[in-house]
Amino acid sequence: MQVSLKFDDFYLPNGLRVILHEDHSTPIVAVNLWYHVGSKNESSGRTGFAHLFEHLMFEGSLHHDREYFAPLQEAGANVNGSTNTDRTNYYEVVPSNFLELALWLESDRMGYLLDAMTPEKLDNQREVVKNEKRQRYDNVPYGLVGEQIAEQMYPPAHPYSWLTIGSMADLTAASLDDVKNFFRVFYVPNNASLVVAGDFDSAEARQLIEKYFATLPAGAEIVRPNPPAPHLEKAIRSEMPDVVALPRVYLSWHTVPEYHEDEAALDFLASILSSGRGSRLQQKLIFNQQIAQDVYASHFCREIAGQFQIVSTSKPNTAPAEIEKVIQAEIEQIKLELPSPEEMERALNTREAAYIYSLQTVLGKADQLNNYATMRGNPNFFEQDLERFRQVTPADVQRVANEYLTDNKLALTVLPKDIRDATAPTTGLISNGTGSIAETKQVGNNKHQLVHNENLGGLFVPPPPKPDPKLVLPEINRRFLSNGLEVLLVRRGQLPLVSLNLIFKTGAAANPLEKFGLSSMTAGLLNQGTKTRSAIEISNELQKIGAQLGTGAGWDSASVSLLTLTKNLERGLDIFADVAINPVFPEPELETQRRRLLVALLQQKDNPNAVAANAYNRLLYGKNHPYGNSLVGDEETLGELSREDLQNFYQTFYRPNNAALIVVGDVEPEAILARLENALAGWQPAEILQVVLPDAPPREKSAIYLIDKPGSAQSVITIGQIGVERRTPDYFALQVMNSLLGGQFTSRINMNLREDKGYTYGARTGFEYRQGAAPFAAATSVNSSVTREAISEILKELNEIRSSRPITETELEYNKQSLVRRYPANFETAGQISGQLAGVVIYDLPDSYFNDYAANIAGVTVADANRVAQKYLETEKMAILVVGDRQTIEPKLREIRNIELNFLNTEGELVNS
Repeated sequence: MQVSLKFDDFYLPNGLRVILHEDHSTPIVAVNLWYHVGSKNESSGRTGFAHLFEHLMFEGSLHHDREYFAPLQEAGANVNGSTNTDRTNYYEVVPSNFLELALWLESDRMGYLLDAMTPEKLDNQREVVKNEKRQRYDNVPYGLVGEQIAEQMYPPAHPYSWLTIGSMADLTAASLDDVKNFFRVFYVPNNASLVVAGDFDSAEARQLIEKYFATLPAGAEIVRPNPPAPHLEKAIRSEMPDVVALPRVYLSWHTVPEYHEDEAALDFLASILSSGRGSRLQQKLIFNQQIAQDVYASHFCREIAGQFQIVSTSKPNTAPAEIEKVIQAEIEQIKLELPSPEEMERALNTREAAYIYSLQTVLGKADQLNNYATMRGNPNFFEQDLERFRQVTPADVQRVANEYLTDNKLALTVLPKDIRDATAPTTGLISNGTGSIAETKQVGNNKHQLVHNENLGGLFVPPPPKPDPKLVLPEINRRFLSNGLEVLLVRRGQLPLVSLNLIFKTGAAANPLEKFGLSSMTAGLLNQGTKTRSAIEISNELQKIGAQLGTGAGWDSASVSLLTLTKNLERGLDIFADVAINPVFPEPELETQRRRLLVALLQQKDNPNAVAANAYNRLLYGKNHPYGNSLVGDEETLGELSREDLQNFYQTFYRPNNAALIVVGDVEPEAILARLENALAGWQPAEILQVVLPDAPPREKSAIYLIDKPGSAQSVITIGQIGVERRTPDYFALQVMNSLLGGQFTSRINMNLREDKGYTYGARTGFEYRQGAAPFAAATSVNSSVTREAISEILKELNEIRSSRPITETELEYNKQSLVRRYPANFETAGQISGQLAGVVIYDLPDSYFNDYAANIAGVTVADANRVAQKYLETEKMAILVVGDRQTIEPKLREIRNIELNFLNTEGELVNS
């Protein structure tokens, strides 16, 4: 299997590397800009700057001194950025007619960001980053472990001894000049690589890039940190208390930098230890001894150092030391005996296939080209990269296990602590960094400013788009097998892969209330044993061909899906069909799954977001409505499920006349139909029991419901009500209305709570869509100290859109354009096309739905949007759910007038105050 991409590669005189890759399969284009700077380029007392710029770069530049998302979201773009230890990237995936706009905006913030930077912008984004830290680290189970590992694995002077998000104390102390100096050094053309991938003309794109980027001045040569390879002189054992239900063990070893000759063998070692049901650690810890809830081995390499890590969560009443002992025994075993040829085959084929899968999108290809260009100096490293893994031998895996997985490791154990225990782990502040800004300030005299020259023409004016490109929707070829199964075929041959998605038109809404979780358990056990294959055999056979098989159930449907390389379709289809039509629901697998789910439910109580999600459903619907329960059930209902229940549910609903098979990819319709007819022979139709949903209970008034999560760094807020069913005639009007209310970054609620107030990392609204009326919610996580204020602002926005500040024509047109223009990006990959078609199958939408989408959105009027806001946002009857530290937030919640305050337990049931 050969992997390569055609592209043009050149440099501008200022040092900017440019890579152009044309792909005309979908009328979209990715603009992907990598700066070779990450948190390792920071220094003690000045951490978090690279990540801070990931935020500041969206706050406006000299010639576009306003919200960066605004013009791109109107264009229907997918816009974001990310930062790690070694690089920062910014990307826009836009309709192809907006390529010039994306290039103009990127060039302006590269050349003129500092001209528009103000203390107010810096302060605002500082608060946003602090909210991100609370949301992603402080307020999630085990969230502070990474900080502890970084501190203990690396000496204080090492650039990897602090997290990418940095120290909040450092961000607070940073001055505007500190931040500007960092930018002047690193955000320069000669420290960047620009990839444009997608539907464009290379000659035209080159002219645009030269127009907008060639005039930007190069910076001074970058001095990069190059510390000695880190190593541990001895074993380190430490414990860390956290508000969690279960202990977790983290074992970490130093390894090698990215692209080192031993990287591939270490990756194989991680795969052999824990990837898949048949892997050594999963088999021992989870399924045989059943002492661990999960186990993961991973090897992650960075530019100047790598790390091998094994993580495992204990089952209740299991000592972490017992798990560590089993892990160590498996490591010693592989040091003594070579891995088997089958283990090597599974590791290699899984990696090769995943490599192809990652190239399905123009953004995925752009990222890979940029990775190779930045870290290897060669964008065309595809085949060499894979060849490294093809050359790995069993002896190589054994050798790296002996060389790197020594006794000198960090063994960190997270232990549950009392929820009112004031003891907290250290924050991981560091000192004496290397590669400091102080060392580079001397070369930071480039002011990043240009003299405005009239001869540059429209360089400083936002370019208009070209006419919208035409989206050629995939042709749907509908057929039927002899057993009545409908097959929807879409030919797509850009990559040698095929997606199969078997949709059953019944989901969790069919569960008896006393056996909730039945649908999910049935779907989850489909791949855990058939008439001819065990669970381990299914997993191992899939890995041998690099195929990905998934089973699952939602409210309205269940599915069996397969993604495979075309060359392995026959073998993959055999496993896929066997799982779909021959499951036996082995009793031992049922008991194992039941035990794991019960532990997972216990773990959910550690996570305030999971608690909020479950409690919100119960609040709206009550326990006597299917939607008021968890998809996976609860402790009581899971205990009631029997093998006979699963078999009966399967026999009742998993029938060809209650299903449709969606096939997308590199296949010819006639050839695949013949294969399907053979593979699904013997699967017969039957009468299908119709599911009737009960009416949801009405709400009479608004009320606040508080779930106490002592010590929470944030409050998780969910405000809303029961909304509408998928078949509502107001669907398109609701899409437009919600988009401007809280459906995207520039929405009213997000701009208020994040950009104006700095209360949150993000706030959104959304309608779920199901066969029955599903929830509407406005949701966010905020600093505990502003819980009351955030609730008031959300309610204000919900009230104003239906009263004092109705939707305007300008807002309407902006959001209609955004929805229509982003639509083509939903048809880029086989999986996306399959997902779109699944909606057609489940909700019985017309075949013309995709072709009519743009016209239906365009037809929404201001009157329509304001009408649905009035009709469906009943603010006087909304539930206001808060999961947070009661001790901190209750006094202020009581200040909210005319809304009663209630208290719930973690299951969403009312309790005494």
